[in-house]
Amino acid sequence: MKKTAIIPLRKNSKGIPGKNKKKMLGRPLFSWVLTEAIFSELDEVCIFTDDQEIIDYINKEYHWSPKVKALLRNDENASDTASTESVMLEFADVVNYDFDVLCLLQATSPMTKAADINAALNEISQNKKDSALTVVNTHRFTWNSDGTAQNYDVFKRPRRQDFDGLLIENGAVYATTKEAFLNSKNRISGAVGLVKMHEESLVEIDSTSDWNIIENLLAERQKKGKIHQKIEYLILDVDGVFTDGSVYYNAEGEMAKRFDMRDGMGLEIIRQNQIQVIVLTSENSDLVAQRMKKLQIKDTFLGVKDKFSFLTHFLLDRNSSFGAVAYVGDDVNDLANICSVGWSFAPANATLTVKANADYILTHASASGAIREACEILIRYNKRYEGI
Repeated sequence: MKKTAIIPLRKNSKGIPGKNKKKMLGRPLFSWVLTEAIFSELDEVCIFTDDQEIIDYINKEYHWSPKVKALLRNDENASDTASTESVMLEFADVVNYDFDVLCLLQATSPMTKAADINAALNEISQNKKDSALTVVNTHRFTWNSDGTAQNYDVFKRPRRQDFDGLLIENGAVYATTKEAFLNSKNRISGAVGLVKMHEESLVEIDSTSDWNIIENLLAERQKKGKIHQKIEYLILDVDGVFTDGSVYYNAEGEMAKRFDMRDGMGLEIIRQNQIQVIVLTSENSDLVAQRMKKLQIKDTFLGVKDKFSFLTHFLLDRNSSFGAVAYVGDDVNDLANICSVGWSFAPANATLTVKANADYILTHASASGAIREACEILIRYNKRYEGI
């Protein structure tokens, strides 16, 4: 049974301009649900968009996953008036209906987890439903416009624990068999299965205030999932961590960056204490490559924009987890990892946003001993696991 997902993205969103590419916790909005889809039970995940910039980004950033594809949708189905069903039908035609189950995922639902996607797929594969969708169980009392209560007796107001509440569609995940979709031309039809998601997932991103609410919820969710254990990997950003963030240019381009020799010694010592050092940077710099070669850091990954997705893949490939990772970062593109790893560090001169979310703010600035300080802290921290 081939399970294919479509994530439709439009270039010209109205409520929040450029919404799909806008950074949420340091990552493009769409990348949150995309990453969860990659690590779900789906066989294929297709970004369907009229934005060539997104297609180029997908092809570059997710080359490590054979599941991911980016396809161009037509302008007519990218208009304000086009229905989601029309986009799904266009997509089905483009792929020649080469799926058994079609899953619609919404980029504007970044709280979606792989488990939610799997649960919707399970409604079809195990519970033999024709389609499925995600809902939220809310205990709000609802009213009609004529002033009459919809779902309770005002003279017998139930206690929350005695009130079943309402199931509300949250728009995050839909799944349908090909047969049901062919017959109905609709995302939901036939026997419908329901998958409950957390009430936080009911918030829709239609305004800046919605955006801020969801971003804070995401940050707190990632932090609550932190696991403290022995550190096996130290992940380092470069600019603003190894360097002071400055770069010197001449007519030929990038000429020089400033590094701290003490950091190099700290990394040599930490490797002797069985912590693997990994460099993960969004920049693609020959100077950085040369410096990391000098420091004998073999696992150096340059030009990585979606650091969270890449690190998830890296750790899964090594049968490890975020709890085994310490991370040093300084700017917003490090935020998702800062909020997720076992221990996160921010140099003294990091951005305020990163400092607000890091577990530990170092007393030293970048290129002035910050990495050396982090190394010494981690060596002391790992001692508690000796003999275990």
